[in-house]
Formats: sequence, structure tokens, C-alpha cells
Amino acid sequence: MKVSQLTERLNEMGVAREVYSINSVEYPNEAYSIFWNGSEWQVYYSERGKKRGIKKFLDESKACEHFLKQISRM
Repeated sequence: MKVSQLTERLNEMGVAREVYSINSVEYPNEAYSIFWNGSEWQVYYSERGKKRGIKKFLDESKACEHFLKQISRM
């Protein structure tokens, strides 16, 4: 899966837009995020402007899988 497909998949899952962020440079409050920093994918939970539980991936598909797994646990 590619990041470009995530929004469609999240909509299919019925996930509210407020609980996730895709490639945003801002840190959303209390949301799961996936972000390409130029050299790696980062998947994390953003809380009070801080990244929590950061996982790093070189493979976009693996980052997307991890992101979806985190979202589905909500």
C-alpha cells in the first residue's frame, strides 16, 4: 500500500479525519501520524505537540501497514 491510498482506506474503515494526519509538518493533537521526513517514514502518536511511540521505516508499504494497525486499535 502507498500513502496516497491511505485516506481512501481510512474512509472505508470509517475512521474520523480528526484522529489521523498524513504527511503534515504540524503535530496534530491526539492523532496518529505518518510522515516522510526525506529519508524515512515515521509513524507515531502526536499528543500535546510531542511525538510518542515513533516507529521508523524505509519501506512505505510497511509504514502504511503499521499505521493502519495502530489506527485499528482505537
